[in-house]
Amino acid sequence: MKGVVAFLLVLCYLAVSDAWTCSEGPRLNYAQQIDAGNGFVVARDRNFPYFLIGASWHRLSSLRVRHVSVGPAGLWAADTSRRVHKYLNGWFKRSSGKTMMQVDAGGDDQVVGVTPSWHAHCLKSAAACAYRGVGSLAWNNQARKLKYYSCSTNKGCWGVDMSDRIFYVQNVKPNTCKASGWRTINGRLAMVEAGTKGKVFGVNKKGKVFERLGITNARPFGKNWREIPMCMKIRHVSFDLGKLWVVTTSGLVMTCVH
Repeated sequence: MKGVVAFLLVLCYLAVSDAWTCSEGPRLNYAQQIDAGNGFVVARDRNFPYFLIGASWHRLSSLRVRHVSVGPAGLWAADTSRRVHKYLNGWFKRSSGKTMMQVDAGGDDQVVGVTPSWHAHCLKSAAACAYRGVGSLAWNNQARKLKYYSCSTNKGCWGVDMSDRIFYVQNVKPNTCKASGWRTINGRLAMVEAGTKGKVFGVNKKGKVFERLGITNARPFGKNWREIPMCMKIRHVSFDLGKLWVVTTSGLVMTCVH
């Protein structure tokens, strides 16, 4: 297996553009999803949640998860029964209330997510921070149907719907979860991730990776997409602290720097 991985990585060094340098990341056997935020990295492998300490992955729990996320709002997960959990004092604490297919903790202390009926929701920052494992979480419907939803701390939120159409909303108030100014963005993506500081990357249904260019304070939704060539099909990406974390469809974790 190590020989195969080394061979694939050699191909990647040849295939990735000279603007990005990729290398093998800390080894997981069957990585499915990864999330980086606030200086931390978590991942899902065989539906188990892992946390990166140094160069080693440590399994957080025997809880089976479908999505895990870390950011300013803490560490959150949606389990395989779609129940929402927050990680507290070494344990995932399950909440009552709405179920979620996917959650994202990368916003300004608020948490966003998508329900099984594909409705985008937001959990107010006060509720997200105050939750200690007891009681129901009051999610706010954001009147948008999405399959994936991700927020940055200062440059809005991004999402994709069931047809892979891309959406951006600049104003999501963390204390009220009110969202305004939704805009349709050119292109098609299967998933999109907004980094904590506003960098945006996505993966299309063919497993190709794209970066959103031209993001500024005056134009936080950017101008256009640029493909980052990869030698393998990609399943999931996340960005934090200048590093792009990549999961291939074969379960390999890679890191890329610009």
